[in-house]
Amino acid sequence: MSDKPSPHRVINIQPLFKAEPKVYPRTIAGFFQRWRWGFVWLTQIIFYGLCWLPWNGRQAVLFDLDARRFYLFDLVLWPQDTIYLAILLVLSALALFLFTAVAGRLWCGYTCPQTVYTEIFLWIEQWIEGDRPARMKLDAAPMTPSKLGKKSLKHTLWIVLSLWTGITFVGYFTPIRDLGHEALMLSMGVSEIFWILFYGAATYGNAGFLREQMCKYICPYARFQFVMFDSDTLIITYDEARGDPRGGRSKKADAREQGLGDCVDCGICVQVCPTGIDIRDGLQVECIGCAACIDACDQVMDKMDYPRGLIRYSTENALQQGLGSKEIVKRAFRPRTLVYSAVFLVLSAATAWSLTHRPPLRVDIVRDRGVMSREAEDGSIENVFHLQLINTTEATRRYEVSVSGIDGIHLGQPAIVSVPGAGAAAATITVRVGAENAETLHGARPIRFTLADVATPELRVEEPAKFWLP
Repeated sequence: MSDKPSPHRVINIQPLFKAEPKVYPRTIAGFFQRWRWGFVWLTQIIFYGLCWLPWNGRQAVLFDLDARRFYLFDLVLWPQDTIYLAILLVLSALALFLFTAVAGRLWCGYTCPQTVYTEIFLWIEQWIEGDRPARMKLDAAPMTPSKLGKKSLKHTLWIVLSLWTGITFVGYFTPIRDLGHEALMLSMGVSEIFWILFYGAATYGNAGFLREQMCKYICPYARFQFVMFDSDTLIITYDEARGDPRGGRSKKADAREQGLGDCVDCGICVQVCPTGIDIRDGLQVECIGCAACIDACDQVMDKMDYPRGLIRYSTENALQQGLGSKEIVKRAFRPRTLVYSAVFLVLSAATAWSLTHRPPLRVDIVRDRGVMSREAEDGSIENVFHLQLINTTEATRRYEVSVSGIDGIHLGQPAIVSVPGAGAAAATITVRVGAENAETLHGARPIRFTLADVATPELRVEEPAKFWLP
């Protein structure tokens, strides 16, 4: 027999990933959906509108990278204030840990940008193509002028919204009015065009195509959320003891006589799910906590004259032990959440105090290293210092400079330095020690500069330095 392979042998290539059907969420209305759309409106009004809000003759919120200044209403932050960015990240992490431990994936279900923009894009899609059955039928149909028109209109609106989102995002780094003028004059810079297109493409791709894939496979939060869950975390649950066995029945039929639970197995909870899961299978990593299945199930329960809450917000312990709402709320105040809350509140209070008591002036004093010390014409010993000043307020301030720390120390000449609002200034100061005092001192001696606001003398900043004596 020949060992040569048959020329007709068929090689089967297995895909690396399982293909999944496209998810077509069904439109649903209800209490939690109204809350979701309330957060959609709230987040988008803030995002699209905040950059247009004028404040002190400028944009209220602006991260001016060119000038290396961040404006947050009355607050002006400089690169030296990056500690506040680190604290903000820590506070965000603590808030995420706290809210997740108490109530699961509230962030994902209501305010996550992926969820919010997916909801907006789905609304546009439903407005043009119809609800779930119509969209499924349209996608399965061959391409016709009508289908082409609907698809083209949908994607056109998606692209317009995505580009406007990109422009708004860049408008927080380049003044939005200047950016709008540059866009009209077709004079935008390369970096601005790149980030508008990049952010617009990310919005278009994530909300228009990836959708649930982003939540199920790409977002890291879905992978480590269970580390922050425990048996008293509020999650969306299906009451298996009440709902099973599942089965269809007429409204007039007695489900108990037929040996059935309250679940009529209609599948609407699956049809409305934006990630396409069946909540009746238990807690799953793909669940984003949007509560669409609760609204859908409650409507079915109303039609069947059954009590609401077959699918509801609850906890594992509440289901197993039959706990009521009061016990669920009471268990929310457990050691884990109390520690998160205490650390969050203490750090927030400390940060707020630091910001409100931040000095209006930052001073950096460097002695001229070119000349250690020199003798002036009157015999005194002279050092030269370079002052770098940063005004942390938006009002121009004038500061009078004085020096102390050694007997007989004084400025070579009186100095008043003007620092523009939210700006910086530099000054060169000569400091002298009389010959009679310098004779008994040698080496580096500590001194202190004082800068007092001319208009408000009680506003003053002190900064140490070293005076070098031969």
